[in-house]
Amino acid sequence: MARDRSPAELVGALPDTAFEITFDGRPIPALPGQSLAAALWAAGILAWRTTRVGGRPRGAFCGIGHCYDCLATVNGEPNRRACLVPARPGDTVTTQEGNGRAELAV
Repeated sequence: MARDRSPAELVGALPDTAFEITFDGRPIPALPGQSLAAALWAAGILAWRTTRVGGRPRGAFCGIGHCYDCLATVNGEPNRRACLVPARPGDTVTTQEGNGRAELAV
């Protein structure tokens, strides 16, 4: 059974023009309303943090800001939950290693 309309049409979504953010110096396209995690996922990036013990890669897990697996350094500020931070033109996201910064450790 074919659909008559796309999901975007069903909800009346009219996304604005894409813009660019950077991840570890690499340009990444993003759309207005996307979280940083969604933009990274769309670009094929699944991990942007390493664990404090063992340096294991982590990215989004729960997607609702509950688990803290998606912590990233955003515009120089560590420990930001990428699933909750809306992407804005020119944002700079960098891989966060361990605690990010001791006074903000989680």
